Amino acid sequence: MPPRHPKHLPAEARRAVTVETVLELAAERNPGEITTSVIAKRMGVTQGALFRHFPSKDALWQSVMEWVAERLMNRIERAAGVDSPLAALEAMFMAHVAFVAEHPGVPRLLFGELQKAEATPAKRMAQTLIHRYGERLQVLLQRGKACGELDPALDENAAATAFIGAIQGLVMQSLLAGDVSHIAREAPGVFALYRRGIERKK
Repeated sequence: MPPRHPKHLPAEARRAVTVETVLELAAERNPGEITTSVIAKRMGVTQGALFRHFPSKDALWQSVMEWVAERLMNRIERAAGVDSPLAALEAMFMAHVAFVAEHPGVPRLLFGELQKAEATPAKRMAQTLIHRYGERLQVLLQRGKACGELDPALDENAAATAFIGAIQGLVMQSLLAGDVSHIAREAPGVFALYRRGIERKK
């Protein structure tokens, strides 16, 4: 994590610290309650200092979502770099779970943005992330069918939706329980059930 001296940081590093501060706050409270005043207070700077780097709160939220999308997709791509599509799916599942466990504010922000009626820049970024994620899953599912690891009659759209839905269910339960470690404990068993539903029967 960058050093917490925002007044003395270069602009890019200060923006990164701001994004991390928003994620920390989101792990502690309802994202709807996170104002620029709250962010500035946590960072020990003025609101004016924040607005020198982000022209509006919407711009700040968009930067946070861009940070999330870039790091989550990078983590997933690294995990998927194995020959077996089924092993890649499992690695992606566990990598996503680990990312959430490390950044518990992320799902709170995502759920908060997706629930908004208006089409904010951050909401559009969250929707783009889910779309990219789904496309990546479809590629793996198609490969799995082609190489004989997965059920040849598998509905790829449904399988991709179920994959993301399983993670979202784990995240929701961990938020309700107030225990982020819940997601890591339950993930292997949940993926095992998912795997049995998609793999080719021998």
